[in-house]
Amino acid sequence: MADAKVTIYQVAARAGVSAATVSRVMNGARVSPESERRVRAAAAELAFTPNRTARRLRRQYSEVIALIIPDIENPFFTALARGVENRARAGGYSVVLCNTDDDPAREATYIDIAIAEHMAGVILAPADATSDVSRLIADKRPVVAVDRSLNRPDIDAVTVDNRAGGLSAAESLFAAGFSRVACITGPSSVETAQLRMEGWQQASRDRHGAGDDELLRYADYRVDGGRAAMAELLALREPPDAAVVANNLMAAGALDALHDAGLAPPGFGLAVFGDLPFASFGRRGIRVVDLPARKLGEAAAGVLLDRIAGDDGPARTVVLRADRTLGEMQ
Repeated sequence: MADAKVTIYQVAARAGVSAATVSRVMNGARVSPESERRVRAAAAELAFTPNRTARRLRRQYSEVIALIIPDIENPFFTALARGVENRARAGGYSVVLCNTDDDPAREATYIDIAIAEHMAGVILAPADATSDVSRLIADKRPVVAVDRSLNRPDIDAVTVDNRAGGLSAAESLFAAGFSRVACITGPSSVETAQLRMEGWQQASRDRHGAGDDELLRYADYRVDGGRAAMAELLALREPPDAAVVANNLMAAGALDALHDAGLAPPGFGLAVFGDLPFASFGRRGIRVVDLPARKLGEAAAGVLLDRIAGDDGPARTVVLRADRTLGEMQ
């Protein structure tokens, strides 16, 4: 007698393929002959019976997923998109890229388009933690938050350990002999900005017994925001001698402001999340928290494909490690 509890994940494990491949075989989509043979053999061994209702529902959707990101010009999100596309293509899906500029209204429009165009699912780097995905949930459309999670325990998320990254970035500057380490982070409504700031704050407490809010600036994750924030810090009566900058574009602006003030690394300490976007900047002595952008994209697409394939288990959060071995750029 067939065991109704056998899942496509058990079939995939027995066949040595992905759950998405099992789903494609069961839905009659094209896969390699060898993959199909292995899937069908594993299904027979396990007495697997596909959920016909779920199959009919999934066939209503296209083999396209939406990737909604806040800044297509940022190399971090470009690399993340490449990871999503690599994994999606391997699973038989195409990717439509949508840029929101961190605008919730634009984000909402792209979500509506994904629903109207019957896209199979959405990967979203939300404009903020309260981004509204209720329409996707109501439409039973899989959604995965990437880089930034949502204030919803029922939504899958793939993120980086941002607090640990902020902590190690600040610690590396204190260990190098800098004493007044500032922090330039992103908007307070954005999870990554808050967590990276909290890491810096913890390192400051560990070193000085308290954090120094005078040395904290929130900006907009853009070049101009980083430039303005660094200029404000340098104008303080007791300016910093180093700074943790929470993304690469703001770091480019911060370097501009340092240059205008006659300062530069390594004399002024700088630790940056993500590689600098412009090769024209002098990079010697800059510490970098390496963000696994492509791996983030691949992992997010993997979770989404699992959901598309029929995984209805509890929401899960995947946290990737930011590289805590900060090397100086030469």
